[in-house]
Amino acid sequence: MTQYLIAHDHQNRPIELIAKMANRHGLIAGATGTGKTVTLRKLAESFSQSGVPVFMADVKGDLSGICRAGQNSGKVAERMQQYGLTDDYLQGFPVRFWDVYGSTGIPVRVSISAMGSMLLARLMNLNDTQEGVLNLVFKVADDNGWHLIDLKDLRSLLQYVSDHAKEYRATYGNVSAASIGAIQRQLLQLESEGAAQFFGEPELDLLDWIQTENGQGVINILNAEKLMRSPRLYSAFMLWFLAELFENLPETGDPDKPKFVLFFDEAHLIFDNANKVLIEQVEQAVRLIRSKGVGVYFVTQNPTDLPDTVLGQLGNRVQHALRAFTPRDQKAVKAAADTFRSNPDLNVAEAVGELAVGEALVSFLDAQGMPQIVQRAWIMPPQSQLAPLTESERSAAFQADSLYPHYRDAVDSFSAFEALQQ
Repeated sequence: MTQYLIAHDHQNRPIELIAKMANRHGLIAGATGTGKTVTLRKLAESFSQSGVPVFMADVKGDLSGICRAGQNSGKVAERMQQYGLTDDYLQGFPVRFWDVYGSTGIPVRVSISAMGSMLLARLMNLNDTQEGVLNLVFKVADDNGWHLIDLKDLRSLLQYVSDHAKEYRATYGNVSAASIGAIQRQLLQLESEGAAQFFGEPELDLLDWIQTENGQGVINILNAEKLMRSPRLYSAFMLWFLAELFENLPETGDPDKPKFVLFFDEAHLIFDNANKVLIEQVEQAVRLIRSKGVGVYFVTQNPTDLPDTVLGQLGNRVQHALRAFTPRDQKAVKAAADTFRSNPDLNVAEAVGELAVGEALVSFLDAQGMPQIVQRAWIMPPQSQLAPLTESERSAAFQADSLYPHYRDAVDSFSAFEALQQ
């Protein structure tokens, strides 16, 4: 039975994540600067080392060094000495860099049609009436075989539907000119946030993110530093990604290890301002996607950032420190403590506020899929380089990637815009 050594408790006993349980999803939580990123790294390294491909969003720009071996110095050296580790422990991992904007990684593009009207409506923060009009526009495109690839396709079709509103009223319902105008204004806002580079072709083939190299899983790192300035675009992409995996990957039953593992950092952004229908869809996707062999790990500050229906699906948990300075903070600490299976020898609520950097409360699923008693533990040191690559090193890496020529240049195929010009 494959197990990943992630931490040691205070009696120096190993705490391991059972590979067969890794697709039961997980949570990494804690305040800023408490060690969440190191935990994410250690988990990603462990998955990669066993041949499991990984995706993670790099929201702070500090994960690129995972492709280089770490150094036996500083805090890493202290922890290595504590556990009797030698320099052989240190290694780099196969990494593929991606970037929605194409400046620090292979470009990531998705068509408007693939994103769908519901996610697009959320991306543009439309009200119910405006979303109804957007659904109507997508239906017109489907009925006429007009492919919506980029923003100019959607913009031109909106104008076309507005100009032919009377013709469409009997078949599709009323088309509000005010709603069309509101959607057009939101498209301009999206364009100013860089969405024009995101929507287009060649479209991302998800199988390109599920690759191995020399027996190790490729770690796909999406540079999300700039993307985070548009939280709606970030969350829409993550939701699309999850939905696409759910819809397109085959059933695998209960594999001995995951086929693919995702880490969603700043996970609260996915659920901020999400309506009930969207939350239900995410909950369903998370619940069912494990049968596709996919593990989903949410990274956030507090477990309460996630809806209860989603939180209940996350079996493997690592909780770093939370500071309780206000009554609201104290309530959050108690809520975090209540998510664990209790340990009679540990006051979890007190421990959450006392944890040092790199220390965490850990509870993984046992071989029967039951949560183990929570333990106070030290996370294993990462094997890879903590410092990020320089800009030139990263550019050289992704431009030398075998997939880069395929995705490098945008392709303007015949689509709705061209069809409406005829």
